[in-house]
Amino acid sequence: MSVSGKMKAASDGLKYDDAEHDPVTSVLRNGDVPDFDDSMDADERVITALGYKQEFKREFSLWTTFCVSFAVLGLLPSFASTIYYGMGYAGTAGMVWGWIIAMVFIQCVALAMAELCSAMPTSGGLYYAAAVLAPPGYGPYAAWITGWSNWIGQITAAPSVDYALAAMILAAGSIQSPGYTPTSWQTFLLTTLIMIVHAVISSMPTKWVAVFNSWGSTLNMLALVAVIIAIPAGTINSPKFTPSKEVWGTITNMTDYPDGVAVLMTFVGVIWTMSGYDSPFHLSEECSNANIASPRAIVMTSGVGGLMGWFLQLVVAYTVVDIDAVLNSDLGQPWASYLFQVMSRKGALSILSLTIMCGFSMGQGCMVAASRVTYAYARDDCFPLSKYWKQVNDTTKTPVNAVILNAVLGILMCLLLFAGDVAIGALFSIGAIAQFVAFAIPIAIRVFFVGNRFRRGPWHLGPLSPWIGGFGVGFVFLMVPILCLPADTGSNLTPDLMNWTCLVWGGPMLAVSIWWVVDAHKWFKGPKVNVEHAIHGNIVDIIDGEQEQNAATLPDASTDQSGRSSPKL
Repeated sequence: MSVSGKMKAASDGLKYDDAEHDPVTSVLRNGDVPDFDDSMDADERVITALGYKQEFKREFSLWTTFCVSFAVLGLLPSFASTIYYGMGYAGTAGMVWGWIIAMVFIQCVALAMAELCSAMPTSGGLYYAAAVLAPPGYGPYAAWITGWSNWIGQITAAPSVDYALAAMILAAGSIQSPGYTPTSWQTFLLTTLIMIVHAVISSMPTKWVAVFNSWGSTLNMLALVAVIIAIPAGTINSPKFTPSKEVWGTITNMTDYPDGVAVLMTFVGVIWTMSGYDSPFHLSEECSNANIASPRAIVMTSGVGGLMGWFLQLVVAYTVVDIDAVLNSDLGQPWASYLFQVMSRKGALSILSLTIMCGFSMGQGCMVAASRVTYAYARDDCFPLSKYWKQVNDTTKTPVNAVILNAVLGILMCLLLFAGDVAIGALFSIGAIAQFVAFAIPIAIRVFFVGNRFRRGPWHLGPLSPWIGGFGVGFVFLMVPILCLPADTGSNLTPDLMNWTCLVWGGPMLAVSIWWVVDAHKWFKGPKVNVEHAIHGNIVDIIDGEQEQNAATLPDASTDQSGRSSPKL
C-alpha cells in the first residue's frame, strides 16, 4: 500500500510526482513522497524529499562552504605534516610525479562524489548514498560499512592535524631556545588544548562558524601563495635551484621496494592532504542551494587544491638540498628542518608561523566537518547512546554534543604519541585509507550496480559519469594495500618501523563487521526518515514497516516511459 505524494504548487515548478523533474535520489520510494507546505523553499523541499526535517539554518553559501572544505584541505599545513611521506619514500621525482599521477585519479573520485552530492545533499553524505544505491537487501550493510569507515577517517582528521600543529609550535620554541627539547607530555597537553579550543569554536552558531572558516580559508590561500613565492625568492643556497633533470628524473628510493612501488607509496601524503573535499557533502544541510552549490564546492576544492598543491611540491623539490638531513633533523619536524635548510632564520620562522596559523584553521575545519558526520550517523542510531549525540543545541542550532564526543575521542587517540612516532603517524595513514574507502563504496555501487536507475541531480557528469567513477574506484582499490606497506622489509623491519595502518584501521572495521553479523543487522536498517510532521495520513507507519526490507530500494520511476534518463533540472 502506498500513499500518493504529489507536491503542492511551488515557486520553482519542481514536481515530485513526475520522475523527469525529480531532483533527488531518495530512500523514500516514489509513492511515499510527502506533501509540501507552500512556505518551504527549494532547499527545504529537497531535504524533506530525502526523508529529513530541516533542522539547521542554511547560512553557508557556495563560497563559505568552499572555505570550510579548503580549510579542511589545508594545503600548507597538510604538506608540512606529510612531507616525510612524499620526500622520504622516493625523493623529489616521487614528489612531483607522484602528485600529478595521484591528482588525476583523485579528481575522478571528487567529480563522482559531487554527482552523488547533487542527487542526495544530506549530512549523511556517502553513507546515505550507499544505502539508497545498493541492491535491494544490501543497503543497510553498505551504509554500515561506508558510515563507519568514513567516521573513523573524520574523527582522526582533527587530532592528526592538531598533533602536527603542536609539534610545529614546539619546534618553533626549540628554535628560539636551542636548549629546549619538547617532551611527549608537552606535545600531548598542547594538542589537547588545541582540540578543546577547536571544539568550542565548532559549537558556535552556524553563522559564526562560517565567518571564522571564511577568514581561515582566506588566510590559507594567501599564505600558500606567499610561501610559493617567498621560498624561491628567499633561498640562501647557491645555486638556488636543483637542475630539472635531477628533480624530475632521479628517484631517491628510500624503501625496500622497486622504484614504481616507492612512487605509489608517496601517494599517502597526497591522499591525506586531498581527503577534505568531501566536507561540502556533510555541510549540505546548512548550505543554501545545496544540490548545486555543494557539488560545485567539492569540485572547486579538489581542483584548486590539486593545482596549488602541485606548485608547492615543485617549489620544495627544486630548492631542497639534503633530503636525509631534513628527515632526520633533531628538530623532529621535517617542514621546519627544510625551511632552515633553504632560508634565513628570520624567513624560516616567518613561514613556519604562517604554517602554524593555517594549521589552526585547518584543524578547526576538520572538527566542524567531523561533528556533522557524527550528528548524521547518530540521527540514524548508528552509535551507542545516539540519542545524546544527535541532539541539536537549542541556542546555537549546532550539534554541540557531537562536537564534544569527537573532541574527547580525538584527545584519547593522541595518547598514541607515547607509543612512538610510527604509532602516532598511523593517524595520517588511517585518515587516508578510511576516507577513500568510504568515498569508493557508493561510487562503485553507482557505477557497477545501479546503471540508468540512478536519478541525477541538477549537477551531473552526463555520459562520462561511469567512466570517471570507474577510474576513481580503481585507483582507490589499488591504493588500499599500498597505504598499508611499511617502508622496510625482511630483517630491516622492526616493530617501531612497522606500518600499523592495517591494524589501527582494520581492527575497528573488523569489530564493526562482527557487530553487524552478531547484532546490528537486526536493528540497523539504514537512514531513518524523520519527516513525520510533513507526511500525511499513516504513511509514517508504512515507511517504518517497509523500510526494513526496502531501505536500499531505489525509486522505481527514475526513467520516463520512453526509457530516457532524467535530464538536467
